[in-house]
Amino acid sequence: MIRLTSSELKELNIFKHYRIIRKWVSREYNIKEADLELLMYLNAIDLFTKQDFKTGVYSYSWDNRRWNRLLKEDWIVVWRKRNRTTQKYHIYKTSFKFKQLQSRIYRIILGEEDIPTTKNNNIMKGESYMDKVLKKSIINLNQDKKR
Repeated sequence: MIRLTSSELKELNIFKHYRIIRKWVSREYNIKEADLELLMYLNAIDLFTKQDFKTGVYSYSWDNRRWNRLLKEDWIVVWRKRNRTTQKYHIYKTSFKFKQLQSRIYRIILGEEDIPTTKNNNIMKGESYMDKVLKKSIINLNQDKKR
């Protein structure tokens, strides 16, 4: 495993545009920001139980529909089903859909990919004040080649 020092991590500037990227992902993929960060936590665990999920949820705002929503929208999938005899509970993992999204986030953070600025991107339409602010931030992020 590669060990990074704090100065090496600082040089990567990985948090420089994280807030803008997180907001874009939230709007583009119709996922709450808290859910996105929780999925990142769960993905780091790899295989997890519902109890692991409950442990990860403690630091987020209360949302009793979060588990069902993430399952229904295919952000979490069952890796192993319980059989009521030897396996007493399901084991879950984050879905391929989330792993692809997380890879895309990493590519944007590292400057390998830009956030799309076409009109298909809802933010780029600039309908609300927040959209206009995010639009300007996305343009600045894409122009920053020292990400």
